[in-house]
Amino acid sequence: MFFPVVFFFHSFTKSNNNNLENCAHQLNNIAIMSLLDHSHALIISDSSIKNNVATSITHIHVHDKPIVKTIHYAANITSTEAELFTIRCGINQAVNLLGISKIVVVTDSLYTIKKIFDSSIHPFQMHSATISKELRKFFSANNRNSIMF
Repeated sequence: MFFPVVFFFHSFTKSNNNNLENCAHQLNNIAIMSLLDHSHALIISDSSIKNNVATSITHIHVHDKPIVKTIHYAANITSTEAELFTIRCGINQAVNLLGISKIVVVTDSLYTIKKIFDSSIHPFQMHSATISKELRKFFSANNRNSIMF
């Protein structure tokens, strides 16, 4: 079975302002297109660690309306683990919303996204397996469902 997953990775350097403006323009377009459609869920996730305490924040919007905002705190975890947990929470919420056929995840961690689809043994497999399980359920519900990172 084919699962439609789209990756939109864009990296830039501080010295290239034109590239930064282009990235911001593309991100705005993705957000606007997602927010115009009732069947799209836009997940914006971020996490940070300060003094060994991770803060994870997830915002989910559907048709320009905030649906869910979650904030979690955890001590003594890695930044990758915090990012994966944040993305996991967002995807878990989005796949359970009625009428959603496309999920758009906005995050600043390319490394973390790659870990979701890494089938080798790694210390973040619990999160990867849970995310994969949620996505399998989402894709099985309708073969036109998709996710974009």
